[in-house]
Amino acid sequence: MLDTLRVAQRSMLQWAAMIERSPWQPVRGTRDVLPLEQAQLAAIGSLLDDMLNGWGYQAIDLPLLEQRELYFRKAGEELAGKLYDFVHHGRALALRPEWTASVLRAYLRALQTEPLPVRLRYAGPVFRYERPQRGTYRQFTQVGVELIGGMTPQADAEVLALACGGLNQAGVTDWQVVIGHVGVARSLLAGLGLAERTVSRLLWSLERLRREGTAGLRAELLPSGEDLFDLGPMELLNDEQLQALLLTMLRAVGVPINNSTRTPETIVARLVRKLRRNETQGALERALDLLLRLAAARGTPAAALASAAELLRAEGLSSAPLGELEAILADLVAGGIPPERLTIDLGMSRGLHYYTGMIFEIAGADGLQLCGGGRYDELLTALGSNGSVPAVGFAYGLERVAAAARPRSVPAAPLLLVMTEEQLFGEALHVAEQLRDRGYVAQLDVRRRSLQANLRDATKRGAHAVVEVAGDGEVIWHDPHEGPRRGPLAVVVPVL
Repeated sequence: MLDTLRVAQRSMLQWAAMIERSPWQPVRGTRDVLPLEQAQLAAIGSLLDDMLNGWGYQAIDLPLLEQRELYFRKAGEELAGKLYDFVHHGRALALRPEWTASVLRAYLRALQTEPLPVRLRYAGPVFRYERPQRGTYRQFTQVGVELIGGMTPQADAEVLALACGGLNQAGVTDWQVVIGHVGVARSLLAGLGLAERTVSRLLWSLERLRREGTAGLRAELLPSGEDLFDLGPMELLNDEQLQALLLTMLRAVGVPINNSTRTPETIVARLVRKLRRNETQGALERALDLLLRLAAARGTPAAALASAAELLRAEGLSSAPLGELEAILADLVAGGIPPERLTIDLGMSRGLHYYTGMIFEIAGADGLQLCGGGRYDELLTALGSNGSVPAVGFAYGLERVAAAARPRSVPAAPLLLVMTEEQLFGEALHVAEQLRDRGYVAQLDVRRRSLQANLRDATKRGAHAVVEVAGDGEVIWHDPHEGPRRGPLAVVVPVL
């Protein structure tokens, strides 16, 4: 019996593997969106677009393909490891994993002369090599905004209020906002003498610290045993120079450094970080301890801010980032956001290196993230801007918002089926166009059905009637519940 079960299990696994490889199945992590769901997504997307437009955000559309380097500037290792990237005709390209960097690239190229602030909105697919799970796909749709040139706390409060208002507009009734501030953690680390690359890694790993403790990060950041080798005179080079030198050396001796998920440049950058792990154990231990204590500052705004303020006070540090959060919260509550929907979490990092100030996420009733964003005042400079330009933005996951929204009926124009004899099909095309001008959806019979077959088809499709083109400018209206009516279209067809 056990052998039979094993054989059956093996057969099922083989069948599942065969289905996965079938060319008729979507690529893993993607899905087919069929008409009914697509209508729901389009309806929610239209509501969100109307909301963003009403707040003065102008629509922008950008290429799916970008230069791969665009996403390596400040996005961080987590996002870089999820890129769908490739080399084509000698150019390193990537499918867009998020919109912010692309929008700022377009701003730098063509919109810098516009008066600040510049408000832009977007909607379209993004691609990330994620582990497929509930509500998570490798292709999904982002709808969002970038507010370029807006100062904190006013601009931060605007995008937060807009994000909440959009969910209300879409029919999501149960949501919770979690707000953090990268500047608080950065201020705690500022006086420890750590290299910027280490500070960035620690900030990016805040949520991991709270989830897993310090052991994993300690092992990665502290030297274990002897160094790989002594850099000697190369120690005087900066990181960019050292990376270029090592990359040239490795290629010259034929060391294979191509990887399916990381570029050679990323691999060498990590090598440089390991070679220069020269921070003292005391400083790193101090950093880990401070960040763990900060990560505990989560809860109601009053309690979390008081806990963080006490920590900053004990370290003799400025509470300015907390003041920003307090001002943002006050504006939100004054603007109508219920205080009980607001949570402060100073251990949130969002996994992207380019954030510099306030960050936030909004989750639905099931805990799934519907929306997220934050402030990134240094990203434009990293992408090549001549001067510093503050910016803040957010994006919805459209599919998740639609799943969390109340089911809504999508209004559709009444459907009519148009039929005629073969020799009058040209006239039927004209009749169908007249019907569409009057607000109907008109579908032509292209299967040469009989009247009875078309009436049965109309019932299956939920069509209101069959319009038969009789010639000489006349049509016959066949309603399933009434007798036929013949005459000119303007007389026979009801006005909507």
